[in-house]
Amino acid sequence: MVEQKEKSDRNAVIKVTDLVKRFGGRAVLSGVNLEVHPGETMVIMGGSGCGKSTLLRHMIGSIMPDEGSVALFGQDITQLDARGLDEIRKRFGILFQSGALFNSLTVAENVALPMREHTDLDEDTIEIMVRMKLELVGLRYAADLVPAEISGGMKKRAGLARAIALDPEILFYDEPSAGLDPVTSAEIDQLMMDLSRKIGVASVVVTHEMDSAFRIADRMAMLESGRMLKIAPRVEFEQLRDGEPTGDEMTDLMRQFLRGDSQGPITDRRMKGGYEEDILEAAEGKATRRR
Repeated sequence: MVEQKEKSDRNAVIKVTDLVKRFGGRAVLSGVNLEVHPGETMVIMGGSGCGKSTLLRHMIGSIMPDEGSVALFGQDITQLDARGLDEIRKRFGILFQSGALFNSLTVAENVALPMREHTDLDEDTIEIMVRMKLELVGLRYAADLVPAEISGGMKKRAGLARAIALDPEILFYDEPSAGLDPVTSAEIDQLMMDLSRKIGVASVVVTHEMDSAFRIADRMAMLESGRMLKIAPRVEFEQLRDGEPTGDEMTDLMRQFLRGDSQGPITDRRMKGGYEEDILEAAEGKATRRR
């Protein structure tokens, strides 16, 4: 069972419609639909290779679909030229998985960079704005440090301060908890929630960290093999996670993922993935090379 389309919201800040993407003839996304509403936190989740990072890349305009459309603020970005895309990108911020800070710049200089590149603000105003953004993420004391002098969690905070430098209407997060210890991960989650409340942005979070997902989400979307299985408020996913097996493969697959169980439809599929045939093919290939 694949989830049906949501009822369309004309005020959605992001609208993905019938999105299809193929690489090497293989469909990575197969008719994906998703809407994100103003001010909400949408968590996109799924196992490795399910297509969630590819979906994120489409939403920020770094790749274009083979079919379908992606609209931000009512504009179909698949139809925009480079200049139009640049204007749209000024209205959203991105926290990359690694933080993606420039190592040769201080924390403050990293945060100032978007303001210097995309605004006409004078340096005194930029300095004030930078201190304000760093204060929002609890890093004002680290303004003059370089990335090599700060921890992984601090790099995420600095990356987030840079992401909000231009007062975006949407924030995209790519695996924000990756590589962090549980306490630091919880701190980043709390910071994300605080920022959503304080500056009123819509947030799109790509993650496979379920503890984090259930802390921060207003709504959740689950992908499997490039298809959207379910989009629903967090409480529905909580009920699914805490419920009993139903006998429906897709429902139980989602439940296994949400719970992190070692047995279920996901692992059953892997066990049926042609293991014996792969071994035989490898053995035959080795024998051929010996000849």
